[in-house]
Amino acid sequence: MPYISTVNDLVAGSVAGAAQVLVGQPLDTVKTRAQIAPKGMFKGPMDILAQTVRKEGFFALYKGMASPLLGIAGVNSLLFASYVYSKRIVSPFPQLSLKEIAIAGGMAGAANAILASPVEMFKVRMQGQYGAATDKRLRDVAREMWKDWGFRKGVMRGYWVTVAREIPAYAGFYTAFEFSKRKFQSVYGDQLPVWALLTSGSTGGIAYWLSSYPLDVIKSRVQLRQVPPTGKPWQYMNNEIRMIISESGMTGLFRGLSPSLLRSIPAAASTFAAFELTREFLKESTGA
Repeated sequence: MPYISTVNDLVAGSVAGAAQVLVGQPLDTVKTRAQIAPKGMFKGPMDILAQTVRKEGFFALYKGMASPLLGIAGVNSLLFASYVYSKRIVSPFPQLSLKEIAIAGGMAGAANAILASPVEMFKVRMQGQYGAATDKRLRDVAREMWKDWGFRKGVMRGYWVTVAREIPAYAGFYTAFEFSKRKFQSVYGDQLPVWALLTSGSTGGIAYWLSSYPLDVIKSRVQLRQVPPTGKPWQYMNNEIRMIISESGMTGLFRGLSPSLLRSIPAAASTFAAFELTREFLKESTGA
């Protein structure tokens, strides 16, 4: 039955999301701090890692994890379900071309931004705290954003930047994953070994981050600011790009890319492996 298949996709997406957060959060914290830390605070990703552990403790690397962990079930469920539905819209045939995969991935990314934007915003604001006595808990940050700015300018701050990031990111993500997966299937058949799924997931993750920069840097900065951006989305995105270049040069647009790429390998591999294995298990269990 179609609804059972959809439920299976939602459950598998939730399991995959939890795996992604648990595996990737430490390097995500390093990535985010590289993007948003005041100039001169850190010398590079390794210095961020060392200072964070030394000054705040090892578990500070998991700072901000509560937001994605609480929201990732919804985010990844929406993402994978949107991707499955988008593929049906793009083509009535089960085997899509890579171009069609890219279109479906972009559509899924646009839909995913609805939940991903607030989850990312709260995560970034938690990661932008450096162990001071005035650091706030997630519930305090959420209450403050709602009270001071409301839903659109507070909770959904950075939404349009997130949309702009997610469309190319997930177009690249799914295209690279499917390309790698199909190459392995041509050798090993449809039942791929786990290592092949892990490799395909890692390929997708690398493509995701290469496609999301420099928009990911812009998103993090917009979501961390004390006041919401003004003007049309393309105007404040352009202004942010100019500010980054004036502060740090062109390299500033790619801050955090190296930990992002490094993180993408285990995080994306675990995400896709968890999704594919869970969905296959549910398919065998439910027959849908």
